[in-house]
Amino acid sequence: MPAVAVIGAGRCEPPIAALAEELGRRLAQAGATVVCGGLGGVMEAACRGAKSAGGLTIGILPGTDRADANPWVDIAIPTGLGQARNILVVRSAQSVIAVAGEFGTLSEIAFALKLGIPVIGLHTWQLARNGKIERPIAEAQTPEEAVRQALAACCANQV
Repeated sequence: MPAVAVIGAGRCEPPIAALAEELGRRLAQAGATVVCGGLGGVMEAACRGAKSAGGLTIGILPGTDRADANPWVDIAIPTGLGQARNILVVRSAQSVIAVAGEFGTLSEIAFALKLGIPVIGLHTWQLARNGKIERPIAEAQTPEEAVRQALAACCANQV
């Protein structure tokens, strides 16, 4: 069963939440486990979507209390690591889908890229070096496209 991390801000606007929810639903329908930071916003929406399709969700929490997890997390892992838990979120997955996001999302993208874990972006960050846009993040325009790319990357990442 592939594990795909869905990363994004803990608070987001309804259109972004709708994208994340559809993403979670499509991942679950494809048989993937959704891994996330376990809190609100994009994470909650992705978990809600996954649960609506009978999927498994894992939330790797920044704090020490399982009760902090959103209601759609099946397995809550309290770390007590604060934002440092971001590396655990991406390390737990075979590919990552970044949905919009803030600076925490950017740190997760950087960790994933450093670790060689494929990142698919859905309305998320672009990276530039020396004033030139680089494209280490595969871009998707729809949740369907993001899921397709993430699952293909999981298969390519099998050991």
